[in-house]
Amino acid sequence: MARPKKKLSYISVPSQIITSLSSSSLQSLLISPTKSSSKPFSSSFPFPSPSYKSPRLWFLALFLVGLLGMLKLGFDLDPLTPFSPYPCPTSDGFSRSRLGIATTVRDPNAQTNQILNSIEEQRPSISTKSSEHSEFWKQPDGLGYRPCLEFSREYRRASEGIVKNRRKYLMVVVSGGMNQQRNQIVDAVVIARILGASLVVPILQVNVIWGDESEFSDIFDLDHFKRVLADDVHIVSSLPSTHIMTRPVEEKRTPLHVSPDWIRSRYLKRLNREGVLLLRGLDSRLSKDLPSDLQKLRCKVAFNALKFASPLLELGSKIAERMSSKGPYLALHLRMEKDVWVRTGCLPGLSQEYDEIVSNERKRRPELLTGRSNMSYHDRKLAGLCPLNELEVTRLLKALGAPKSTRIYWAGGQPLGGKEALRSLIEEFPHLYNKEDLALPGELEPFAKRASSMAAIDYIVSERSDVFMPSHGGNMGHAIQGHRAYLGHKKYITPNKRQMLPFFMNSSIPEEDFNRIIKELHRDSLGHPELRTSKSGRDVTKYPVPECMCNSSSKT
Repeated sequence: MARPKKKLSYISVPSQIITSLSSSSLQSLLISPTKSSSKPFSSSFPFPSPSYKSPRLWFLALFLVGLLGMLKLGFDLDPLTPFSPYPCPTSDGFSRSRLGIATTVRDPNAQTNQILNSIEEQRPSISTKSSEHSEFWKQPDGLGYRPCLEFSREYRRASEGIVKNRRKYLMVVVSGGMNQQRNQIVDAVVIARILGASLVVPILQVNVIWGDESEFSDIFDLDHFKRVLADDVHIVSSLPSTHIMTRPVEEKRTPLHVSPDWIRSRYLKRLNREGVLLLRGLDSRLSKDLPSDLQKLRCKVAFNALKFASPLLELGSKIAERMSSKGPYLALHLRMEKDVWVRTGCLPGLSQEYDEIVSNERKRRPELLTGRSNMSYHDRKLAGLCPLNELEVTRLLKALGAPKSTRIYWAGGQPLGGKEALRSLIEEFPHLYNKEDLALPGELEPFAKRASSMAAIDYIVSERSDVFMPSHGGNMGHAIQGHRAYLGHKKYITPNKRQMLPFFMNSSIPEEDFNRIIKELHRDSLGHPELRTSKSGRDVTKYPVPECMCNSSSKT
């Protein structure tokens, strides 16, 4: 009699589990084990002897193997990467994400994805779907304003003779940080135009604070600078041989806010005689109220001619793309460095220890205080002259409706107090990054000791953000405000410190009422078009309407 065929049972296993197993593991599952000649178990075990042919046992084995495979696929944990609400701390106290990056990856796109995934895995899991549709990201109404740099017929006619000039040369030495130097370069071009002189590429003075020895071409694209301004001013890289031995007329102390007529009456006669004029310390020397054509020239220099050098532009663009790859982001310019607290006459409020550090430094070097030395810290605070600290920045963003999942790029130097100075901000908005967090290993190394280059990278990422907010006024904040306006009035939050701080100090106000009050105070401080001419003394590179922008209802 023939033996009946065994009935076979099949178990469906997900393909992900199968592919996660090694070939040896798979073979051990498919080949039946040989029978043992010994007794299966000792009689001392209280369990019944197992049957190796039992379908239940095979199902249990497959289930356990599948579970392990799914855990491996789902987590794939790196033992070097600790669980933390922010990337691994480094020796300088700031968060970096380097430990989560595999250094063997060669593909730049794969590296970018790895660094983003590595950072995100170490942050709290917060849904970004509601964040992307939040009112916080709504852009202001630009009223149809667009760049409009149409120069007058008189200006264009005069340009023919000015750009052909080879007799008069203006040399300038610009000082300060990158954004301060940028403003002085803008004015240098305008002064050269006023004098009808050729402009020698501005010399960047070595910064005594940071020791930055960068030259113009290290920060800005020199060829682009010359090309864009070719119809306005003749620009040369150095004095020609005909003037190299000429002793320049040097002016060290130009008064503040001088007019074009003052410049001509003061310098033109001597420049015509000597051939070379050297100016130093141009910060805020030229009047903010100039004829329309010169205001347009200011905008042309600031927004079109001063393009960052390719290495900086390339890295800044990469970091901006990494920030925007997972949705909109906020750029926050934090002014919490030690020198900022000293110069403003304010206190960080972190602890008595840090307040004493600032106070002692100010007593030791009183010349660092920028002004109004007769005012107390409390009076300065209420007058809106102090930078916002991390608690105030956090409360302001929450009141304005920033979701907890908001991705924030913070620009600026190291805060006094290190990571502790950002604790409140990180706790409320855990997706907080700076360039050190987002750069791949080695990307920042060429600029490590160049503060101006680092500031340029911050500028690029901040200018391309969906929303920008400075914690304090300053050259960078003003420059980005004008640049974002010129590009279509992208959202820019100007903290209304003078009016909002009394409400910050009143702890009895319910949070709902506080948020409503703060939103109302900032209704007109979100980057809407604002006429420069509505208030005298405004810089056109901060308020480009109406001289540099026009709409269908305005004249070109």
